[in-house]
Amino acid sequence: MNNSDLADIIAASHGLTKADARKAVDSVFTAITDAAAQGEEVSLNGFGKFKVKNTPAREGRNPSTGATIQIAASNKLTFAAAKAVKDKLNG
Repeated sequence: MNNSDLADIIAASHGLTKADARKAVDSVFTAITDAAAQGEEVSLNGFGKFKVKNTPAREGRNPSTGATIQIAASNKLTFAAAKAVKDKLNG
């Protein structure tokens, strides 16, 4: 499923145009991204939590040459599913 498929489902279930549903889907993802960029946790009841995880700088190896390289610190967006989602996935 992609953004367009999700928008089509929302449009059909709520009587919206596909364009309006696509705007709504894009707005939700933009809001989650903006909150995560500010370091906020996004909690969606019954679905899960999006959290920003800081990964410190570390040393790694170039797989083709075996040379040691520095891997820069970065922020990653993680997702933890809610219990209801886990239960649905596991029957």
